[in-house]
Amino acid sequence: MKPLSLGVFFLLVPALVPALDPLSASLLMGGAAITWQLFSPHSWLKCRLLECCNVKDTLNFSVVKMDLERKVFGQHLAVQLVLRALNANIYSKRPKKPLVMSFHGWTGTGKTFLSSIIAENLYQPGAPRRSFVHHFNTVLHFPHASRVHLYKEQLQNWIRGNVSACPRSLFIFSEMDQMPHGLIDSITPFLGYHEEIDGVYYGKAIFIFLNNAGGDKITEIALDYWRRQKRREDIPVKELQHLLSKEIFRNTNSGFFQSQLIQKNLIDYFIPFLPLEYQHVKECVREELRAQGHPEDEDLITEIASAMTDYPSEERIYSSKGCKTVASRVTLSI
Repeated sequence: MKPLSLGVFFLLVPALVPALDPLSASLLMGGAAITWQLFSPHSWLKCRLLECCNVKDTLNFSVVKMDLERKVFGQHLAVQLVLRALNANIYSKRPKKPLVMSFHGWTGTGKTFLSSIIAENLYQPGAPRRSFVHHFNTVLHFPHASRVHLYKEQLQNWIRGNVSACPRSLFIFSEMDQMPHGLIDSITPFLGYHEEIDGVYYGKAIFIFLNNAGGDKITEIALDYWRRQKRREDIPVKELQHLLSKEIFRNTNSGFFQSQLIQKNLIDYFIPFLPLEYQHVKECVREELRAQGHPEDEDLITEIASAMTDYPSEERIYSSKGCKTVASRVTLSI
């Protein structure tokens, strides 16, 4: 129903009501109110019954901060940077460019988990998110290097169409290590400093890339700090970010190999995920026991965490798989 037609309809409602019996009048007025809500672009009812993009930006930072600090273990640097990045983008009335973050670290360190927490908190409570959160798994969605040209066109059309429908769209790209070279450069125009492109404004969109690339370099620096008896909390984040941008740009096994996104400085934050130590794995095991409804057995927690802390082979400081296999180990141990 067009806005003009709706306006005419609501002008006629008061004239029609007196000619109807009380029940019919109530039904007509109720139906009119519901119709108005469903066709209003900022309707709370539309968001509940159908799907609605959260244009009001109701991200509660105290809740997000609590979620990240309570659920993401051993990643103080990542949590600080993500909160800073979200705060800058969300509270800007009209950001000059989309927020672009690249998460780096070993498997199981919390990259996917942290991105899921962002997705859970970004939209209205109870609102379905499938139309606004777009997760691309490189192995699943872009498996053939020979079809890069086709993938580029499809990816551009998907992003353009979905940002047109919902400016606050979230795009997550996982397994970036497997991304065919050159493919990710196809989205370069959407990530720059533009007021609009063909009538579409991209400044409120958020792009997150998940990478294992750079994980060895992060671990190397963390281990060096440990061997020099320095705290991991003292690792300078700016140094890590600079090293990561250079590392993945030169790494032939990275989806960002010689990428325009790095050359043109379109990635706002390179976010390091540190390798998890024994105490962090213990927290993962403890949380998994709670999730599966089991009591917190300290002996079992210690046993599983000790078995998973395996790198380097001499010192056994870190878990080479992070917390990735914790759930299956807990299941097998109960």
